[in-house]
Amino acid sequence: MTLIARITAFALVVCTAVAQDKVYVQNDFPKEEFIQRRARIYEFIGPKAMAIIQGAPNVDGFKVFRQTNEFYYFTGLEVPHALLVMDGRTKRSSIYIPYRDSARERSEGKTLSVEDRELVKAFTGVESVKGPEMLARDFAYTLVPSPAPELYTPFSPAERGTDSRDTQLGYQANVAGDPWDGQPSREGRFTALLRGQFPQFEIRDLSPAIDQLRSVKSEREVALIRRASQIAGYALMEAMRSTKPGTTEYQLDAVARYIYQSNGARREGYSSITGGGTNAWMGHYYRNLDTLRSGDMVLMDYAPDYRYYTSDVTRMWPVNGTYTKSQRQLADYILAYRNALIKRIKPGVTPDSVMTAASAEMKAYLANVKFEKEIYRKAVEAGLTFRGHLSHPVGLAVHDVGPYRPGPLKKGHVFSIDPMIWIPEEKLYIRMEDVVVVTDTGVELFTDFLPSTPDEIEKAMKEPGVLQFRPPIRGPK
Repeated sequence: MTLIARITAFALVVCTAVAQDKVYVQNDFPKEEFIQRRARIYEFIGPKAMAIIQGAPNVDGFKVFRQTNEFYYFTGLEVPHALLVMDGRTKRSSIYIPYRDSARERSEGKTLSVEDRELVKAFTGVESVKGPEMLARDFAYTLVPSPAPELYTPFSPAERGTDSRDTQLGYQANVAGDPWDGQPSREGRFTALLRGQFPQFEIRDLSPAIDQLRSVKSEREVALIRRASQIAGYALMEAMRSTKPGTTEYQLDAVARYIYQSNGARREGYSSITGGGTNAWMGHYYRNLDTLRSGDMVLMDYAPDYRYYTSDVTRMWPVNGTYTKSQRQLADYILAYRNALIKRIKPGVTPDSVMTAASAEMKAYLANVKFEKEIYRKAVEAGLTFRGHLSHPVGLAVHDVGPYRPGPLKKGHVFSIDPMIWIPEEKLYIRMEDVVVVTDTGVELFTDFLPSTPDEIEKAMKEPGVLQFRPPIRGPK
């Protein structure tokens, strides 16, 4: 080999070795925060019990691995087939993870394994790291003294990526109802394995404790949800700019995805809901195939998965860039309702009291509005009694676990505000959704920069968008 060839070959070997040795770990939470979360579990299960959480399995194709929200919440560890045991008797935690797969690492890069136990302990704050075969032996030793400790594990389905508890339960119900499928949930099978191998354990549900913990977000969690909300807002603004009659729903979806990934989000928090005209009537419309028409409104409900946290932001705007009188009236009403809700949120109040006071304010607001159609007035008056305008928690999942009702509200509660009305005669659904966090003294609206009034939206739509700078590619004639 020539000198240049030898130098080049050596450089490639060094670069490959460096790439293989690089460890990708989260840096949003210090180990102390995970230690505090696990300490809360010790308090919940008591000094005579243990808890175990199963992480996500490896991916089944050319996909990017994502840990379950539950396992990530207590460890921050992105390793497939991992198990976390929290022992309330000793106040010590152990992680069980696979051994190194050198062949896989050569093609995909380094993944933390049991051989990296000191690194894993440094990142997560657990006291021990072992191979998966050690779990059965360790459990057996705990059963020598009698009686056996109680064993807690989540019964509810684990969340991964675009999943939320409600969608997972719906999926499992469909599987259970299919006579040609009927597979148990992964959590159900895991619980059955524990009972089969160690019948001495009295197995209890850990999900309520996890849900309660996740209901109040830490400052670091709030920072991630704030950033996810900001990115969602930037994406909506770019979609507004890119909207013209003849644009397709999937093109607006593509614009939003570009904004997500160019701002550091690896995935979407949930599938895009981008519906023009009567497609918006379907609350979870997902096909995004139709062409947008002048005179219609388009709805976009979309947010990124930003470092495991997401948001839930929705806007509607006129496809042609100009509101009709009726569209403007309805948009003004929804905005006023949103503001009536926001200004009443603070620690110590209950969601019911916020909604009752906001409804009374909006009833007075309607006394000064003359709608063009009686069906519009009928719809907004019906909306005064709807109790879902303060909507669901938001965090690791878009429909996050962790109740904030019946209250009182606490600092760190994060949820969506989603005033909405339905006009069935025209298959018209009008809404506006934002995400807020309860602060020491009131509330923070994460998307206060996002165009909300009809005038602001019309102004934003006059600017050129990504689709105007980079229109769809036309194939050869």
